[in-house]
Order: sequence, then C-alpha cells, then structure tokens
Amino acid sequence: MIKGTFKKHLDESMKDSAFRKAWDDLDMEFELLESLIKAREKAGLTQAELAKRVGTKQPAVSRLERGAFKKATVETLRKIADVLDAKLVIKLQTKRS
Repeated sequence: MIKGTFKKHLDESMKDSAFRKAWDDLDMEFELLESLIKAREKAGLTQAELAKRVGTKQPAVSRLERGAFKKATVETLRKIADVLDAKLVIKLQTKRS
C-alpha cells in the first residue's frame, strides 16, 4: 500500500537539487501543454479537427498535448495559436535563483 500523498512525495523530492532543477526545467513545457489543451477545448475542437485546420494529422496534435514539443516549430505553434484565436508569446526571462 502506498502511504502519503503526491504533494508530500513531491515536497520530499524537491529537497534533491537535481530533481528540483529537472522539475523546474519542465515548467515552460507544462504551461504550454496546459494552455494548448485549454484553448482547444474552449474552441470546442477535437484533436482531429484542430489538426485538419492546422494542416497536420491528429497524432501530431496528440503528441503536442502529451508534451512532445522538442520537434515542434515556432511556425507550427503559431498556426495552432491562430486557429485557436490565441496569441503565441515567446520570451526570455531571468532564471529563478
């Protein structure tokens, strides 16, 4: 039986500097992932419908929504944003210390 909660486990794991860095490095991807899914759902589109409007296939949208952004181009993300009536914002920020 698993004891404790995810929050408790996460708090404990965050004490490890390597884990904390890896977690923080994923923040940007998680934010993009969440905003993409929310915008698509708000637009009332399925993955297949979004893919068709963007000019790609449903599995590509699915991969993006699962966090596979490494091969996504800015142009693809811009097309998705346009279809979803959203604005793609990319900026550099000072790293947290």
